[in-house]
Amino acid sequence: MAIEDQTSVAPATTTGTAATAPARSRLRGNLGVASIVFMVVAAASPLGVIGGPVPLGIAIGNGTGFPFTFVIATVVLLLFAVGFTTMTPYVKSAGAFYSYVDRSLGRAAGLGTGFAALLSYITLEAAVFGLIGPGVGSLLGSYGVPSIPWWIYAAVAFGVVVFLGYRNIELSGRVLAVLLVAEVLIVLVLDAVIVFGGSTPEGLSTGIVTPSAILSGAPGIGILFAILSFIGFEATAVFRDEARDPDRTIPRATYLSLVLIGVFYALSSWALISAVGDSKAVTTATAHGGTLLADVTQRYLGTVGEHIIQVLFVTSLFACILSFHNIVSRYVFTLSGRAALPQRLGHAHARLGSPHRASVATGVVVGVLLLAGVVTGLDPINQFYTWLAGFSSVGIVLLLGITSVAVLVFFGRNRGTGVSLWRRAVAPALGLAGLLLFLVLILQNLPTLVGGSVPLAVGIVVLLLAAFALGPVVARVRAHAGVAPEDAEG
Repeated sequence: MAIEDQTSVAPATTTGTAATAPARSRLRGNLGVASIVFMVVAAASPLGVIGGPVPLGIAIGNGTGFPFTFVIATVVLLLFAVGFTTMTPYVKSAGAFYSYVDRSLGRAAGLGTGFAALLSYITLEAAVFGLIGPGVGSLLGSYGVPSIPWWIYAAVAFGVVVFLGYRNIELSGRVLAVLLVAEVLIVLVLDAVIVFGGSTPEGLSTGIVTPSAILSGAPGIGILFAILSFIGFEATAVFRDEARDPDRTIPRATYLSLVLIGVFYALSSWALISAVGDSKAVTTATAHGGTLLADVTQRYLGTVGEHIIQVLFVTSLFACILSFHNIVSRYVFTLSGRAALPQRLGHAHARLGSPHRASVATGVVVGVLLLAGVVTGLDPINQFYTWLAGFSSVGIVLLLGITSVAVLVFFGRNRGTGVSLWRRAVAPALGLAGLLLFLVLILQNLPTLVGGSVPLAVGIVVLLLAAFALGPVVARVRAHAGVAPEDAEG
């Protein structure tokens, strides 16, 4: 069956009681490959990962073999990206997961996917405020500033994020570029001093290439922390409307983001282990995981380097929050244009070309989550961050798997595309198999991620399933009410 390009589909119109969705302006921007890569890699928070999930992966995962898990995760996600980017020219709207599933599996499945994606990203954005508040407090405390509640610092960061989200995407892109370059450079400098300085206690680590080390401990948990570190890479497609030549820009940005993130994580985690020594890596990461990066930096770069790392750790978290805020705002914008959310949120700012209303609405929801965490007295890191991040991890991997299925179904129905068997079937199928394995590992370890609470872990899964189930319900209600969503061109 030949593919019907969505650009040729006329907007739906109805008669009688049916109404046509009001026209909305499109988002505007001039993002190239580099700008989108900055946005996506910033969401991954490279410095935050090296200072957080990496010590955890070493301590309770597969020890000195942990860096190799980043290689495994990169390979699986690159396989996913083959199908994802191959389908990109046939998906003309900026909705990422939602748009791909909607194009292949239908509107009901697409809306369910969109709601689940919205929940997964918005909880992750809120979660990181639980890290940045204490992070800023710790940083300022090291300079003698009196201690104040963590949520005050979180509230200041929240206000800046909402302001930047209201503005044009290119302003956020410039801010993220500066912050990202700074945090990556300091870690690469640290890596270089460790690797080439000749002062490692036991020489360079061999765990990354030793099968017995890679399979030691709990490699499944190691893979879990590795895959969590990539969350956000798939959001390249969210910026389609603001990208130059999106059919080329989006695939290039996706591949480049994955490769850069994977190489950076594997190299830096290997260097961190080398700095401690293979024989002491697990015990040190277990006893001093929260300060491992700062301790190693102080040893190899001195006190000045340690202070720089502390500052950039906070800015890395801010960049992560800003990136996810932009992603969530664009999901709200797209779903509003499809009449799945209030349609007034799906209008771009007349002058800025930004999803200003969607950004404010996103800020309101995140603000409510933050307020709930403060009022209930949740610990910002061990409870607020961990629980919400656990929710996101399940949601994103599940969404990646569903999108892989959508790619396989789409090209299975449209064989006359001229796309190679590798790109339309083999690579997506292999990626799906890897993602299903990751999902099983995450579900097995989910209670650990949410503080050991099995009921809370079950509740997360139920809530995500409810979000998916909401899609068919909304699609039916909208159709019954005679509300016609915009076509895929928006």
